[in-house]
Amino acid sequence: MKKTDSLKLENQLCFPLYAASRLVTKCYQPALTALGITYPQYLVLLVLWEQDVINVSVISKKLELQSNTLTPLLKRMQDMELINRTRSDKDERNVMISLTEKGKNLKTDAHLVQNTLIDNIGISEDEAQQLHGLLNKLLQSINI
Repeated sequence: MKKTDSLKLENQLCFPLYAASRLVTKCYQPALTALGITYPQYLVLLVLWEQDVINVSVISKKLELQSNTLTPLLKRMQDMELINRTRSDKDERNVMISLTEKGKNLKTDAHLVQNTLIDNIGISEDEAQQLHGLLNKLLQSINI
């Protein structure tokens, strides 16, 4: 590849990653709207459905979000009665997040979100698994 070709948009790795991220998130939107949540809230719920009571710092690490981004998101989710935020008895600096009944009940309809994505992205299950593996490899190599 010529040096000038490396500056073409079509040759950039970052652009298809950026565009795909935006468009995949957009594919989720109808199902998320039906659930009354946003995509970042859905990600938090996914973490909490795996482990009901968890420290904010663990959520931050799992979602690759800074606390200054995560804290307002969690406050909104608490206002929506999806989660509880409580200070740890052992260390007041630690905030523990747990699901409310409303947050737990959303899991029942969460399969709709995945079905919406599968119906809209236009790749096979094998291709999706390959892409998932490559993206995780990329994330691990970047997070050194």
